[in-house]
Amino acid sequence: MDRRALLALAPLALLAGPALASEEKSAGKPEVGQYVDLAPVALPIVVRGLLINYVFVSVRIQLSALANTAKLRTREPYFRDALVRAGHRAPYFTLATDYTKVDEVKLRSVMQREAIAIAGAKDIKTVTVISQSPKKRTGLPDPKANAAREIRP
Repeated sequence: MDRRALLALAPLALLAGPALASEEKSAGKPEVGQYVDLAPVALPIVVRGLLINYVFVSVRIQLSALANTAKLRTREPYFRDALVRAGHRAPYFTLATDYTKVDEVKLRSVMQREAIAIAGAKDIKTVTVISQSPKKRTGLPDPKANAAREIRP
């Protein structure tokens, strides 16, 4: 009987260990800051008018200390919509040297401007790209060959 009770409680004891460790970890360190994470967005990679790939990008908008985080998290669809519109307006985020990534510098600058327009300058600190995941990694044209074919004045 005791052996059966111990065997029945063993999985629960194993599950309790990580939960207690995460509580201790979260209690020991303060929150990194206030932010709004955008759901991953597929941005097109267009070369000479041809769609050759999509890159799924996750973006974090860092908020100032005085920002109303709950209110701004409800505006996440507006931030994401602004990113999608900017990415599809023109092949603006296409990186000329790698078709499996987007140009982070351009993306951050555009999203910083859009986030300030949506939330206000006093609420937005910075915009960072958390991750990039291309749809295709192989079978893409060579960026160096395309750069050589471009006609420059």
